[in-house]
Amino acid sequence: MEFNGFRQEDFDTFQIDGLAERMEAIEARIRPKFRELGRELTDDLSAILGQEMHLHIAKHARRTVNPPKDTWLAIAGDKRGYKKHPHFQVGLFDDRVFIWLAFIYELPDKANIAQRFLDRIDTVEATIPDSYVISQDHMQKGAEQVSDIDLAGALERFRTVKKAELLIGRNIPAGDPLLEDGEAFYRAAKETFDTLVPLYKMAYS
Repeated sequence: MEFNGFRQEDFDTFQIDGLAERMEAIEARIRPKFRELGRELTDDLSAILGQEMHLHIAKHARRTVNPPKDTWLAIAGDKRGYKKHPHFQVGLFDDRVFIWLAFIYELPDKANIAQRFLDRIDTVEATIPDSYVISQDHMQKGAEQVSDIDLAGALERFRTVKKAELLIGRNIPAGDPLLEDGEAFYRAAKETFDTLVPLYKMAYS
């Protein structure tokens, strides 16, 4: 595999002023890594789920003025898009890499998925390691460690609040040696996705 990890230069991309300039750096520095890493992870998820999964790389096409403060790859069962489906993500802010199983606000079946999780809350809690984190807004950096969060409360909010989201996984800070070892990071991302696959399946059950 040619993916060789993330370097400080990748994180510095988000300090570049100007939409065109930052997008040019994202295209040159980060997207080639997403393509290499994403192909491997997509093949892995296709195998473990027994269905064809598809790689999507964020285009930020709606932006006309403000440069993106993060960027990501997404893996979903739909070839045409991912935002309306449960999906897996790897992405960067300027200070961290995130690895998520993501349920974002555009998901049309959000309330039913939340109820499935609430109905099996013990299984959900047992599936997610205490060291993982949960975010309720994919546009913000903030994430709480699972051991510190009221998971049932977060799921109830996800069920009832239109804009509420649920992202479960890991955040790895810039500068962590794991990020600079491509093979080690790939294994960490694969392990995270493998751990969360039961929740992905539960969302569709």
